Amino acid sequence: MSPRPYRLGQRQVAADQTRARILAAARDQLEEATSFSIDAVARRADVARMTVYYQFGSKRGLLEALFAVLAARGGMQQLPTAFQQADPMLALNRMIDVFARFWSSDRVVLRRLRAMAALDPELDQVLRERNEGRRNGLRVIVSRLAGRGADVAETVDLLFAVTSFENFDVLAGPDRTPEEVAPLVRRAAAAIVAPKPGRAPQGRAR
Repeated sequence: MSPRPYRLGQRQVAADQTRARILAAARDQLEEATSFSIDAVARRADVARMTVYYQFGSKRGLLEALFAVLAARGGMQQLPTAFQQADPMLALNRMIDVFARFWSSDRVVLRRLRAMAALDPELDQVLRERNEGRRNGLRVIVSRLAGRGADVAETVDLLFAVTSFENFDVLAGPDRTPEEVAPLVRRAAAAIVAPKPGRAPQGRAR
C-alpha cells in the first residue's frame, strides 16, 4: 500500500495541532495582553505570522475561529433547544440559561474582548455581528409573544440589554454562579414581556 495517504494524514494532524496552538495563543493573548494582533499571536504560538494567515486567512478569520471555540466550550451548541420549545416563554428562559453558562465560561477573556473592541474596529465589528445573532434569536421569540401586546422592536431592545454579557457580568459579581444569575435575568425578562395594562396589541392604533 502506498505510504502517501499515511503521510497526508500525518500532515493533517500536524496542521490541526498548529491550528489548536494558535487558537490557544490567541485566547491567552486576549486574557493577558493589552492588544491583539497577528504578530503577537504568532510570537506566543511560536509560529511564523504567515502560518497564522495560512491557517485563518486574516485577523478576522482568526477571531471568528476563536469565537467558535469559546462558544463550543461555553455550551452554545445547546442554543437550538431554546427554539424547539413550543411555549415562547420557555424558549426565552432556555435562551437565558444557555447564555448565562456561556457568559460565565471564560469571563476574563470575554471582558477583555469587549474592552479591546473599543479601540479595535475589526474586533468591534466581529463582536457586533456575533451579538446580532442573539438579537435575531430574541426577535424570533418576541414575535411569538406579540399577541400579548408587546412592541416587538422595543421589547427586543430591552431583552437584548438584559441578556448581554455586560449585564451578566455585573449581576454575577465575584462569586455568583450561572445558576444563581439566570433566575435574576429571567425575572427581568418576564417583567419586560408581561402585558402592559391599557396597551394596545401590536399593529393597532394607539
